[in-house]
Amino acid sequence: MAGDQSSARVDSWIWSVRLTKTRSIASDACRGGHVRVNGARVKPAHAVHAGDEIRLRHDGRERVVIVSRIISKRVGAAVAAECYVDKSPPPPPREEAAAMPVRDRGAGRPTKRDRRSMERLFGRRD
Repeated sequence: MAGDQSSARVDSWIWSVRLTKTRSIASDACRGGHVRVNGARVKPAHAVHAGDEIRLRHDGRERVVIVSRIISKRVGAAVAAECYVDKSPPPPPREEAAAMPVRDRGAGRPTKRDRRSMERLFGRRD
């Protein structure tokens, strides 16, 4: 298990607790302004401490976590979940997949008539 310490880099901590898949994604999120620590945008090397609030905008949703333990090495999901308190809003409900017109396999390109009916279906044309 990773040794307990007083602070760690924010990009390393985000990756360690499995909020992002890779550390480079976490660094890019910091550089892009998608990570805030206690309300302030931070660079990847910013130090996080226990009790800090981290807001991460990733994959179309915002994660809000309170740091409860500092780790710098990636750990299992069960251990990672103990390192923060999740205050994130619930994810938006999955929308039903839009009805896509189904064409027979090997039917070739749509004809002008097929294309116009698809445009009417999707409301792209009057």
